[in-house]
Amino acid sequence: MTQTGATILGGIAGPDLAPGERDFFRAADPWGFILFGRNIDTPARLERLTGALREAVGRNAPVLIDQEGGRVQRMRAPHWTDFRPPLGQAELGERAVWLHHHVLGRELRGVGIDADCAPVLDIARPETHSFLRDRCLGSDAATVSRLGRIAAEALLAAGVLPIIKHMPGHGRARVDSHKDLPVVDAPLAELEASDFASFRALSDLPLAMTAHIRFTAIDDAPATQSAPVIAMIRDRIGFDGLLMSDDIGMEALSGSPAERAAATMAAGCDLVLSCNETLAQMEAIVAAAGRLSPQGMRRSARALTLRHAPEPLDLADLRAELRGLGGLAA
Repeated sequence: MTQTGATILGGIAGPDLAPGERDFFRAADPWGFILFGRNIDTPARLERLTGALREAVGRNAPVLIDQEGGRVQRMRAPHWTDFRPPLGQAELGERAVWLHHHVLGRELRGVGIDADCAPVLDIARPETHSFLRDRCLGSDAATVSRLGRIAAEALLAAGVLPIIKHMPGHGRARVDSHKDLPVVDAPLAELEASDFASFRALSDLPLAMTAHIRFTAIDDAPATQSAPVIAMIRDRIGFDGLLMSDDIGMEALSGSPAERAAATMAAGCDLVLSCNETLAQMEAIVAAAGRLSPQGMRRSARALTLRHAPEPLDLADLRAELRGLGGLAA
C-alpha cells in the first residue's frame, strides 16, 4: 500500500473541483476526503466530484460524508431520502435501524461515497447536549451496542465503511464541542461501565472517530489530543482500527490549525480530519500531520479491504419497507 498523507481533507469550496484544489490535493496526497452540503447538487454532479477527487490523487481514495439521518444528513430530497434521526429510528426497532443504514449506504455508494461517519455509539443521557442527543441509538450501553452493530453491518452490506463515533464516548457532554470544550468529571470506573462499553463491544470495526471532550479522570487534554486517552482506546477498549480525529476546526480545540494537527498526531491518532479550512490552512495541516505511520498503513489496508459491491437487494423495495415502518422524515 502507498504511504499517503495522514489527513482527511474537506475544504472543497463547491460542487465542482476547482483546478487549484485539484493541484493542491495532488501534492498533498491525503488519505481521503470528506464532503459537506456545499458540495452536494445533483447525483450526476456529485458522482463527477467524487471521481475528480480520486483522479486528483491517482488512486481509489476513500470519500467520506456525515450522513446519519435527521439533522445530520448532507444529501437530501429531492434526489435522496430524508430519514428520521437515529434515535427516532431506533424506537421503531432493529429492522428499521438496518433499513435506515442500508438504504442510506446504498444512496452514498451510488454517487461514489464509500465511508460514512456513522453510527454514533454515544449514549443518550438526560444531560446530553441537544446537538448530539437524537443522533444516538439509545440510552444504555447494551441497546447502543446491539443497534450500533446492526447499523454498521447494514452499511457494510451497502459497500460503505462505517466510522463509529465519538470514541471513547461523548454522551455526557453538556456543551456543543463545535463551540466549546465539554468537560466530564465522572469517575473512570463509571465511564468504563457505561460510556466506553458500546465502543468496547464494537472494537472490531475498522474505523473510528475521536471525541473532542476532556475526561478529568484520565487527562487534562481533550481526548483527541490526549496520549493517555488514545492509549486507553487501544489497550482497554481494544480498538485496533484506523483512528481519526473529529474535525480539528471545532472550537473545543485550541491553537492554530497546524498546532491542532500536530497535537492530534502526537497523541496517537492515525489521521487528522480537517473539514472547513482554506487551502493555505490545509497546507499547514498536511505538513504538521506528516505521512501515515506503518501502523496506520496496516490499519488502513485492513479497513479498505471491506469496500465491496453492495449486496443485490432491491433499493426501491427496501425504501418502501422503511416508509411503511414510519422511518422516513415527515
